[in-house]
Amino acid sequence: MSKTIGFIGFGNMASAIITGIKNNGSGEDLSIIAADSSSTALEKAASLGVCIIESNAKLVREADIVFLAVKPQVIESVLEEISSVASQDKLFVSIIAGRSLEYFAETLGDSIPVIRTMPNTPALVGEGMTALCANENVSEADMEFVVSLFSSFGKAEVVPERLFDAVVGASGSSPAYVFMLIEAIADAAVEGGLPRAQAYTFAAQSVLGSAKMVLETGNHPGELKDMVCSPAGTTIEAVRVLEEKGFRGAVIAAVKACIEKSQNL
Repeated sequence: MSKTIGFIGFGNMASAIITGIKNNGSGEDLSIIAADSSSTALEKAASLGVCIIESNAKLVREADIVFLAVKPQVIESVLEEISSVASQDKLFVSIIAGRSLEYFAETLGDSIPVIRTMPNTPALVGEGMTALCANENVSEADMEFVVSLFSSFGKAEVVPERLFDAVVGASGSSPAYVFMLIEAIADAAVEGGLPRAQAYTFAAQSVLGSAKMVLETGNHPGELKDMVCSPAGTTIEAVRVLEEKGFRGAVIAAVKACIEKSQNL
């Protein structure tokens, strides 16, 4: 059965979702529409074959599934505009940080089906990590469908909403930590004589491969680390310095601070 998916707001994440849907071949029975106050965003949507709708309220009337993809600071005005046309036969999917299921129950109505999600920026290259939770109005079939959409550009897991702040620390914000790690490794490699472009390639590919080993082998990260550390070798010397400098403690403290900030948004 054909579905119409609408995007209110068409930034990078909306683009990533649509690209993932198209690349995965799951969009054959889908009609995709979008509304945005930015002409640049609408031009981008049109370039992906998305039909442009002139107002948020009209989009809600036409869509079966409505993605709320605007910035947190404008979501209140958007909801005021669409609340009168929201109904129980529409499924709303939020990718807005810091807005709970309770918030949408208060603004859209407590009978409206809403799925809250937390994707991250690697979705832009098909390697996103998304957490999802839903209110009691969402059917199992609808939840499975939305999980499949997010799985088309990475991995997706259903998580209790009470753990969403931890998700922000573990995946929502963590690409920034990893980018800093890659940059630092590359800087050291440049100091050692490696050309800058190659340094980024070596560092980034090593991070990518290491992450893949964790996901595909199922081995504990500590076990995989031990596999690289030969007795009296170069790697264990580097690990010693990282421990001496408080590497793990710094990462744990940073993620904890991120989680606490998310809790207080």
